[in-house]
Amino acid sequence: MTSQTAPKGTVPANVAGHVPTPDQIRRAPKVLLHDHLDGGLRPGTVVELARDSGYAELPETDPGKLGIWFHEAADSGSLERYLETFRHTVGVMQTREALVRVARECAEDLAEDGVVYAEVRYAPEQHLERGLTLEEVVEAVNEGFRQGERLAREGGHRIRVGALLTAMRHAARSLEIAELANRYRDSGVVGFDIAGAEAGHPPTRHLDAFEYLKRENNHFTIHAGEAFGLPSIWQALQWCGADRLGHGVRIIDDIEARPDGSVRLGRLASYVRDKRIPLELCPSSNLQTGAAPSYAEHPIGLLRKLLFRATVNTDNRLMSHTSMSQEFEHLVDAFGYTLDDLQWFSVNGMKSAFIPFDERLAMISDVIKPGYAELKSEWLFRQASPTRGSTDSEG
Repeated sequence: MTSQTAPKGTVPANVAGHVPTPDQIRRAPKVLLHDHLDGGLRPGTVVELARDSGYAELPETDPGKLGIWFHEAADSGSLERYLETFRHTVGVMQTREALVRVARECAEDLAEDGVVYAEVRYAPEQHLERGLTLEEVVEAVNEGFRQGERLAREGGHRIRVGALLTAMRHAARSLEIAELANRYRDSGVVGFDIAGAEAGHPPTRHLDAFEYLKRENNHFTIHAGEAFGLPSIWQALQWCGADRLGHGVRIIDDIEARPDGSVRLGRLASYVRDKRIPLELCPSSNLQTGAAPSYAEHPIGLLRKLLFRATVNTDNRLMSHTSMSQEFEHLVDAFGYTLDDLQWFSVNGMKSAFIPFDERLAMISDVIKPGYAELKSEWLFRQASPTRGSTDSEG
């Protein structure tokens, strides 16, 4: 165990940094690593796809009411109702046309929200009910992402979207999906993931898939440390060799915060921090699943102070009624974060992406840092009084 005092000054006080407005947060270049394609549909799209495909099981057919139903069902505390929400979104994503549209709109929506790089995950095995093959699912989603990127550029926004192929923990197709991810690694797929209920379905059930990916020098993340706690984190890292932790929020269970302000890190927490293992934290989703009682009490506050490789993510934008901008707004309200903090989270995300190092570096140097610098300059300019002039305020 290691004992220390939380670093001072890691979160700038308001006097040392500007607390951003909602508009600045929206325009800030953001990075998203943990977002589920079937958890981010537009309610209107769900209604239209259901009508076109003959899917007659929606609880509401008015888009506004359906959006409210998704959020309330996901927020109900009932696992059955939460899982039912995905039954409906997956249910309307069973044709090539539907997959292309959903992926296109996903890229457009993220770009409109200021996301410049995103890794969006989905389980190809869940989209085969109407005869599509695994390959046809992947190619349809990739096509949709490329269309969305192009439309975003035409609208004045820049975004790059990579796909993560997910295998379901309770199923037995993880090696097949890992092989699929490897075949499409140069065609829009950047990595692999496993998802689903952690309890009773440990990642060690899928060791053959992880061993295959390591032999192929491919990237993978594992949903771990969301509901099941430290054992799932340890297994994901030490048995499976995950590059990132999907959620990983329960690493806080290995950190003791003391009344005097000092903290003690357990050996697993120390390992995660020392090895710079990225945590794909999803604050709003974590509140829904009970990982934290409020934004102000979310572990991300302490993890940021202790300089873990913390990233901010949406998880399921439809079910959590959220966006990257809204996630940042909640954290700004809870912790007084400044543009410097938001840049720190965004750089962390880009450092942790599953694309080549030089491309990550270019995104940080050419897109993220200049984007935040421009927002800070705008704020400084507005602070300059007419009598002093802008040059004095920046001196």
